[in-house]
Amino acid sequence: MKCPIDGATLVISDRSGVEIDYCPECRGVWLDRGELDKIIERSAVAASPPPAPRDTRGGHDDYRPKKKRESFLSELFDF
Repeated sequence: MKCPIDGATLVISDRSGVEIDYCPECRGVWLDRGELDKIIERSAVAASPPPAPRDTRGGHDDYRPKKKRESFLSELFDF
């Protein structure tokens, strides 16, 4: 199959049971019908558990810098 943007041949990758077509040239991602729904459905199941209760001592000795939240798509695309 050819990329609709630049005409390069699309590469097929299987991520979590979802077949994803992507273009190695323009890095465009193409999904077939229902594949986006599968990705969203599986990301809801794999969502992280709620955070642990915070210590209410009031001290600053437990300070940790916040991590940048990653998108659920980062688990699917590693190219």
